[in-house]
Amino acid sequence: MKHHRKEDYLLKKIQPLDVKKVKNMDDLLSALRYTGFQGRNLGQALDILEKMVTNKECLTVLALSGAMVPAGMGDLICVLMEYKLIDVLVTTGANITHDLVDVFSNVGHYIGNSNVNDDDLFNHRINRIYDIFLPEENYNKAEAQLFKLISQIFPDKKIDMAPSDFIKFLGENIKQRCILSVAAKNSIPVFVPAISDSELALDLIRFTITENFDINFRIFDDVKKFGEIIKESKDYGTLIIGGGVPRNWAQQIFPYLENIDKNQFKAGGFGYRYSVRIHTATEYDGGLSGCTISESKSWGKYSLDSRYVSVWCDATIALPILVAGLLQRLKLI
Repeated sequence: MKHHRKEDYLLKKIQPLDVKKVKNMDDLLSALRYTGFQGRNLGQALDILEKMVTNKECLTVLALSGAMVPAGMGDLICVLMEYKLIDVLVTTGANITHDLVDVFSNVGHYIGNSNVNDDDLFNHRINRIYDIFLPEENYNKAEAQLFKLISQIFPDKKIDMAPSDFIKFLGENIKQRCILSVAAKNSIPVFVPAISDSELALDLIRFTITENFDINFRIFDDVKKFGEIIKESKDYGTLIIGGGVPRNWAQQIFPYLENIDKNQFKAGGFGYRYSVRIHTATEYDGGLSGCTISESKSWGKYSLDSRYVSVWCDATIALPILVAGLLQRLKLI
C-alpha cells in the first residue's frame, strides 16, 4: 500500500454549510460537496450525474428497484424520460404493476401507517407496503383493464415476444401519462428481467388458465437486445436505485459481451464509466445488492477509470433532491 506525505492528506478543509446562501437544490447539493458523510456523497452524485447526462455519447441506464412507484416516485421517473435524461429503464415487475394500478385507479395508493393491525388490513383486503395502503380492488381494476388492453392488442390471444416488446405495446396503447406510456412515446426501452416476480405476471398467468391466452416471453431476447444497445453506444453510465435484479442485470451486460467476443476485453476495462447509486445495503454480508462498484470493476462491469459514488440513504429522500438539483443545474426548470 502506497504511503503519502502528511500534506497529501490535508488538501481541502471542510466548509461549514451556510444555509443563508442556499436558494435552491443545486445550491444545496453544491455546498454539500464540502461537508461530510452522505451529504458529501449526495453533492458528488450531482456532479457525476451531470457529467453522465450531458455527455452526448453516454448511454444512461436507470436501474430501479424497490417500491418506488407506490411511494410516489413514478412522476419523477416520467420527468427523467421526458427530458431525455435516461436512455434505458431496467426495473422490477412490481414497479410496472403499480404504474398500471395508478393509471387505472387514478393513483390507487393511499397514505397509510406502519403501526397497524395487519390482520385487520387482511380482513379489509388492504395490502400494506410499509406505510402505504393499496386496496385489493385497485389491483382488480388494473387486472381488468390489463385484460381489456391486451385483448385489443392481441386479438388472437397469442403473445410470443421479448418482455420489453410486450411492455412497449402496453405503453403505446395507454392514453394516460405514466411510466409505460412516456417510455413508449420517447422510444425508451423498458426491461423487466424478473417479470415473473410480480402481480403483473400473476395476472398474465391467470389469463393463460382462465382466458385461453398463450403467452411465451422470450427472456433471453432482452439480454441480446440490451447488448446491441450497448454496442451501439460509445460511453455508458448507471443511475441505480437500490439493488436486486435490475442492478445486476444492467451491469452483467459487459461480462455477457465479453463472453460473446473476447476481443471486447480491454486492459483498462470495458464497462460503465459513470455511476450514481442510492441504496441502504451493506457490503459486509457478501450480498450482491451490497457489493460496491469497486467490487463490480473486478468483474469487468465498470471500467477501471470509472467515476462513481454511492449514497447510503432512503431513495425517497435522496432521489427527489438529486433530480431537482439536476434539473435546476441544467436549467430545465
